[in-house]
Amino acid sequence: MLKSMTAFGRARAMTPSGDRDITAELRSVNSRYLDVSVRLPRMMSFLEEKIKVYLAERGISRGKIEVNINVNVVSEEGVEYVLDTAAARSYIAALETLRDTFGLRDDISVMEVASNRDLFTVKKPEDDMERDWNDVKPVLAAAVDAFLDRRSREGKNLEEDIVKKCENIKALAAKIKVLSEGEITGYSAKLEQRIRQFLADFDAEAAEQRILTEAAIYADRAAIDEELVRLDSHFGAMADILASDEAAGRKLDFLLQEMNRETNTIGSKAGNAEIAHLVVDIKCELEKIREQIQNIE
Repeated sequence: MLKSMTAFGRARAMTPSGDRDITAELRSVNSRYLDVSVRLPRMMSFLEEKIKVYLAERGISRGKIEVNINVNVVSEEGVEYVLDTAAARSYIAALETLRDTFGLRDDISVMEVASNRDLFTVKKPEDDMERDWNDVKPVLAAAVDAFLDRRSREGKNLEEDIVKKCENIKALAAKIKVLSEGEITGYSAKLEQRIRQFLADFDAEAAEQRILTEAAIYADRAAIDEELVRLDSHFGAMADILASDEAAGRKLDFLLQEMNRETNTIGSKAGNAEIAHLVVDIKCELEKIREQIQNIE
């Protein structure tokens, strides 16, 4: 089953103790690799790596993903705010210098100084760090559930569209096959006639078998049976990839390159204008599939 790299998931819940209202949001866009950025409250910045590991454990392997965790603290015990006295002294001295140097109004107050959050260090008991993760994880898990569900639903839509386009390409390839069979027979006869005419123009002779052999060799080089067979086998490989639970984006991208290669070879060999037009149609469908694949994990 395909998964889209573009998705969004959100969850919100109050902790069992009722002291925190937590919201978790995930959104992602296309990326060749997994690129996770996490925004957390300053007091919980240590959870960033845990969150990244958790996303990997949930099977998220590609996409540029933004995780935003917001915590509204209703009440919290056991947290100690410690003033960095040396930093505060230096900060106040700098404010006083600013005041005296420029003759500014003296409005240095406790609240003015306290607005500089860098002067304070938040200390929490060690076991509270585990508690923070236990509070955040269930909400994050619910957001990831919604995120993955959205990825799967978008992936299903992409898969249906890709399958439809593949059926269109198969129909075009079938038309090419019918046209090419008649084309090769006619090509061989025309080539034989041209060889005979060329020999007659120069009053030259050649063994009958040699003429037939040369005509057959050139006709074989112009044949596109092998390319059509390989193109058909690629459809089988694509069906296997679509049915797999593994990340499919890179595999499909590689397979599409092979399908383009076979199509280009068919186009270069074909001397029939109708076949050339059908090749262009196939390439258009393949390009549409390529655009869709860019959204697949």
